[in-house]
Amino acid sequence: MDKGVEIALLYDFFGGLLTEKQREYLTLKYDEDLSLAEIAESQGISRQGARDAIQRAEKSLREAEERTGLFARFGRLEEELDTLNELAEKLLTITEGEAKETAEALAAALRKWKGQV
Repeated sequence: MDKGVEIALLYDFFGGLLTEKQREYLTLKYDEDLSLAEIAESQGISRQGARDAIQRAEKSLREAEERTGLFARFGRLEEELDTLNELAEKLLTITEGEAKETAEALAAALRKWKGQV
C-alpha cells in the first residue's frame, strides 16, 4: 500500500488522537502536497523540524493501529461484507418465491449497511 494512502487511512481512524499541530503538518504534507521546505517555511521551523514532526505524527498513527488493530479489523470486516454481498447477489439469480424475497431483503440490507461502514 502506498505510504500516502496508508497514512490517510490511519488518519481517518486515529487522527483525533494527534495534537492539532500534528494534524496540521499531516494535512500540509498529504492533503496540500507541500514539500518539507514549504511546510517548514509556513510554520516558521527548520526543514528538519518539519520532517521530525511529520515522522512523529505518522509514528503515533501506526502505534495506535498496533495497539488497537482497528484498521485491520475494519479491512477484514469489509472483505466479509463483500463476500456476503456476492453470495446474496448469487442467491438472487438462482432462487424463486419466498426465498427470493428473503435474498432480495438480505442483499438490500447488506448494501445499506456497507454504505454506512
